[in-house]
Amino acid sequence: MTIRVMLVDDQVLLRTGFRMVLAAQPDMEVVAEAGDGVAALEALRTTGVDVILMDVRMPNLDGVETTRRICGNGTVEDAPKVLILTTFDLDEYAFSALKAGASGFMLKDVPPDELLAAIRAVHSGDAVVAPSTTRRLLDRFTPMLPSATPQEGRPELGRLTEREREVLLLVAQGLSNGEIAARLVLSEATVKTHVGRILTKLELRDRVQAVVLAYETGLVRAGGGAS
Repeated sequence: MTIRVMLVDDQVLLRTGFRMVLAAQPDMEVVAEAGDGVAALEALRTTGVDVILMDVRMPNLDGVETTRRICGNGTVEDAPKVLILTTFDLDEYAFSALKAGASGFMLKDVPPDELLAAIRAVHSGDAVVAPSTTRRLLDRFTPMLPSATPQEGRPELGRLTEREREVLLLVAQGLSNGEIAARLVLSEATVKTHVGRILTKLELRDRVQAVVLAYETGLVRAGGGAS
């Protein structure tokens, strides 16, 4: 199956570079490009897209609001997967985009092999892209978020068992299922089951939303530790 990709960035040279990398892949095709959010939304009306590489700062309509309109804060079914592109100096924008429904983010200078792996991972439903980078980004601006205790921020957290809470903490710290399994001396299958139950109980779309929730509610504090 060919992954249909849209490039949304106001830098033409950057789009050209990404297009050249993707064009060399037998399972990917760049089906649309746009220089801002308005043009991206217009293109989506007539073009089928699986994954969008989305810049954050653009004229007319930025990447955060564009992502929100496409994903409906993660509530729109069958919406294209959005990967946010960031320069790492604009952390708060990337975080806002994750809340808006993006499936992950990466740095603009990402190596080609990591970019391709991220596109394939997101297309297959895995929302975790570069967990360690996610952790560093969130840690950097978590102090900007309103102070809240887990129960005040999200009463549903009380539905989690002690083990599920433990797994959520490790997910929020950027650990993969394999790393969590090793840490807790569990099988990967068991960890996957726990993660699935956590997402169901908290009514979350994916692991990215779980990470955002853990930081936003204060379940995890800046630095990746438990509150």
